Amino acid sequence: MAKGFREKISQKNTENSGFGEHAPGRFINKNGLPNVNRKGVNVFTRFSWYHTMLDLSTFRFLSYLVIAYILVNIFFALIYYLIGVEHLTGIDKSDPMNEFIDVFFFSSQTFTTVGYGRIAPVGFMASMVATFEAFLGLLTFAIATGLFYGRFSRPRAYLKFSDIALVAPFKEQTALMFRLAPYKNNALTDAEVIVSAAIEVMEKGIPKSHFYTLKTQLSKINSLALNWTVVHVIDEDSPFYGFKEEDFRNTDIEIIIHVRAFDEVFSNTVVQRSSYISGEIIYGAKFVPMYYPDSRNLSTVLDLDKISHYKKADLPALKQE
Repeated sequence: MAKGFREKISQKNTENSGFGEHAPGRFINKNGLPNVNRKGVNVFTRFSWYHTMLDLSTFRFLSYLVIAYILVNIFFALIYYLIGVEHLTGIDKSDPMNEFIDVFFFSSQTFTTVGYGRIAPVGFMASMVATFEAFLGLLTFAIATGLFYGRFSRPRAYLKFSDIALVAPFKEQTALMFRLAPYKNNALTDAEVIVSAAIEVMEKGIPKSHFYTLKTQLSKINSLALNWTVVHVIDEDSPFYGFKEEDFRNTDIEIIIHVRAFDEVFSNTVVQRSSYISGEIIYGAKFVPMYYPDSRNLSTVLDLDKISHYKKADLPALKQE
């Protein structure tokens, strides 16, 4: 391991990371959520279903709604069928399949309170089930409407991070850098980035993580319209001072990124996190430009497909300590 870091680990670590020194594995997943599995409480207590539904992708969210809708109607259709189709008027009794299909669609009409009227319950049991199903349908659609509103109204940063971080040449020095850029048409201002490093070392045969705040060349920008290359210069004050390529490759490192910005439309602060581990740090490379003028030279094209594109580059020789 590099001599510069061996000297730094003996210094008192004042970084308040929020993670324990002996926590194994990745601290922050690529989606920005902590890599923590909670135990000791049941599943209904451990998960906030509201947060879970808001964080789902649009495809999974809609898929869950459709699947739940179908399963609920199948469940009630079975109840009606067990009560007896003779307690429902207007049923096609030509064969059992047609009976169940009619019962299923009667359930969906009751659940949504559409009630076309061709099929109607007769008798106490069928009427009670239909009443309860209609009540449940009203509650369900009220919850679904709230979830839809929550998903569309919640302010988000909508930032895309480069898949990799680079150790690149920078002004006759070496720097650790990564890129981020907004990928939607939201207007973000007063963007601020906080970068931390978790470096695992062995102390008395026990792996222990040390946390350091990485000073960035520019920690705040007024407007985040194009891509932002965040640069941490590896100088004497950096925990990576003296690191060679094999040090980055063989040391358990995690670069934790916290970005905060102000969304002008929502008049609210948005936050997004990400991280890079040792295997996602490329040594001796630099990013290629990802924006350029349009064909008429009237506006700027931000090519988000190039956010992770890089080319190899020679680094300045390491100073001998």
